[in-house]
Amino acid sequence: MSVMDKLKQMLKGHEDKAGQGIDKAGDFVDGKTQGKYSGQVDSAQDKLRDQLGGDQGGGPSQR
Repeated sequence: MSVMDKLKQMLKGHEDKAGQGIDKAGDFVDGKTQGKYSGQVDSAQDKLRDQLGGDQGGGPSQR
């Protein structure tokens, strides 16, 4: 079983919390890099949401 499969299994039923964590982590990175990599951070957040099923429809516009 891969790490992603284990994470998905652990997060089942808590997708909204996972989405919030993804947003918080992205905001932290944006703050530390002064927004220099915000495009890449947003892209990574979207990919993580797709992989983990967290916060469907969340994105930069919902911050």
